[in-house]
Formats: sequence, structure tokens, C-alpha cells
Amino acid sequence: MTATLSVNLNAVALLRNRRDLPWPNVTHLGRIALQAGAAGLTVHPRPDQRHTRFADLPELRKLIDTEFPKAEFNIEGYPTEEFIDLCLRNRPEQVTLVPDDPAQATSDHGWDFLRHGEGLARVIALFKAEDMRVSLFADADAGAMAAAKATGADRVEFYTGPYAAYHNDSASAAKQLQMLAEAAQEADRLGLGINAGHDLTVANIPALVRAVPQLLEVSIGHGLTADALEFGMAGSVRRFIAALQG
Repeated sequence: MTATLSVNLNAVALLRNRRDLPWPNVTHLGRIALQAGAAGLTVHPRPDQRHTRFADLPELRKLIDTEFPKAEFNIEGYPTEEFIDLCLRNRPEQVTLVPDDPAQATSDHGWDFLRHGEGLARVIALFKAEDMRVSLFADADAGAMAAAKATGADRVEFYTGPYAAYHNDSASAAKQLQMLAEAAQEADRLGLGINAGHDLTVANIPALVRAVPQLLEVSIGHGLTADALEFGMAGSVRRFIAALQG
């Protein structure tokens, strides 16, 4: 089964926020992505709203409900009370919980499931009671998957930043792929679905797909938005979908 593509709109929103102007229009670019074949849209509304704004969420929810009812909305973030409320009001099909400090520029590590397991379990139970699938941002650590499963999560999203960082070092990239493959095998054995994201590109996705055939979904923002500067949003979505097919 080919993994699906969820287009992360944060980089589009960040560009918009450089000026007090309504363009690029986040909802419109989301529409183009879905028209081109993306299976869903992802946003990460941080507390300072430096890219995705809270006001973007109901607009994107409406877009999916009215024009693309088979698509999924994925909201990711650190589970503060404010974030939980945003999710409950905008009802994403998937909530991805990440261990970000509010000051972080971007996500750069997965959860420590032993340390944060109890708190995550309480939040996950709340979301699952509202029929929302829950994914947890995770490092490629096979030994941590049992603790991730114990939280009640449905999926893990493997942090692929370390793999992508070795874009000029094939030997090191291969080691990272092996770690991802081993963690994915263990997660799959335990019944966890597998997502992935961070710094994925058309160039590095095919090797990831071969190493992790259990992959269900990738969430891609920066790389896809950069690619869209050359190929347009629709063209880039099609390029990434093709990459996911190996």
C-alpha cells in the first residue's frame, strides 16, 4: 500500500505572515494541494501563531468538509490546554502530539515516552473519546515503541530529520534508514500505525519507502513548499506522490 501525502501548510503561512496581507492564501494553497491529489492537510498552530494562525483552522476544516470530504485534517502540536481546545473545536481526523517547546523553530526530537507516558495517555484518551486518531512524534528507537503503545496512541510519526540531514553522506543516511526500519518493524508488531515527517524531499523519499514499507502517511511542509517555488503547488504535490510510489 502506498503511503499517503499530507501537505503541511506552515511554510505557506509563514510566508504570508511576513506582510500584513492575505497572500499567499493558506486555504487556497490547501485547495490546490488537495486538487492535485494530496490526501490531507497538516498544520502546526504554535502559541505565538508565527505561521499557522488559529483563525486558519476553521477555514481549512470547512474546505475539507465542503470540497474534499475524503481528505483528512491533521493538527499537530504540544498538548497545552489551548491546543486541546483548538483540536476539540476544529475536529481533525488526526491529532499529532509533538514535544515542542514554544520557542522552538521547528520540531527536532520525539517524545520521551517513559517520562511523559502518563500525561500523554490522559490527553490521548480525551481525543479518542471524540473519535480522533492520535499519532505521537517519535524518534527512530525500536526500544521505545512499547512505551509509545502503552499510551493508547494509534500511530507514531517518526522524526526523519536525522535521516534527511545526511543528504550528502550516503553511509550515514543508510544507518539512519536502518534505525527507522527497525523501529517501524517493532511499531508494526505492536499494532501501531506508522507516519513519518521532517525534511523529506522528492530525492530522499523513495529510499525511506523501501526501508519502511509499513509507512501509512508522510507529512511534508518545508521541502514541498521549497519544491513548489520551482514546480508550483500542484506540480510539487504530484512529484511527491510519485516519489511515494517508489
